[in-house]
Amino acid sequence: MGFGRPQGRNDPSLISSLETAVRQGHRPGPIELVWNWRFELAILAGVTGVSIAITGSIGLIGLAAVSGAGLAASTAVLCWPPARKRIIARAWCVITPHRVRVGCVNAWVQTRSGRLPLIWSTTPTDYGERLRLWCPAGITAADLIGASDLLAAACWAAEVRVAADTRHAHLVTLAVIRNSHPERTGPTPYGWPRPRRAAGDGAGEPDERDTPRWPHPAHPAHPVGGLRAIAPGWHSTGSSQLAGYRTDGAAQLSRFGSMA
Repeated sequence: MGFGRPQGRNDPSLISSLETAVRQGHRPGPIELVWNWRFELAILAGVTGVSIAITGSIGLIGLAAVSGAGLAASTAVLCWPPARKRIIARAWCVITPHRVRVGCVNAWVQTRSGRLPLIWSTTPTDYGERLRLWCPAGITAADLIGASDLLAAACWAAEVRVAADTRHAHLVTLAVIRNSHPERTGPTPYGWPRPRRAAGDGAGEPDERDTPRWPHPAHPAHPVGGLRAIAPGWHSTGSSQLAGYRTDGAAQLSRFGSMA
């Protein structure tokens, strides 16, 4: 029986979706709860322990002074761009697992008993975060792929990509993409000058002339020095280079005129 949101009146997942909608969610056990909130609990325990130690040593006034100094140091560190970038990346590693769990609940990516995927680790990357999930019986990578748009919205991200492990189907990797950099394409050999339609090909705008394409396919442009491949007579000196280029240019124009 399929799981997930119903996509139509005859969707086979309709019954399971209704069953999921009226069923209460599974509450995590103590171990799972501690694991899900381990970072927050560690920060709370560390701050509490340091505060108790400072208060016992120099009193509340000393605690206030140390707190002010720590706040000033934190502000100074955040003003340094590399440190600020690393701190923000680590903060997202703490926030994103909670958002993924919220997205799974609202996308109905759960077992029949209401269990959610267990998030093993979260790693910062250049594009965002990479999460490793352990899927219990009843959840597959296909369920997460179908809910990728909902997970992206829940994580406040641009996109979420899902990849299943090649050896173990219950291990799934989520790529939460926040920083999307479009790929840069290099200039093509025929990118300049702009190629125009040849005589009689019927392409281009009506007001364009029947001019040949340059460079000619018989002499493709070199990826670095485009004119060197077009003009084989290119010499080392300036005058010889110019003469060789003019000679080859005239020959090519005469050849195109005879073809036209």
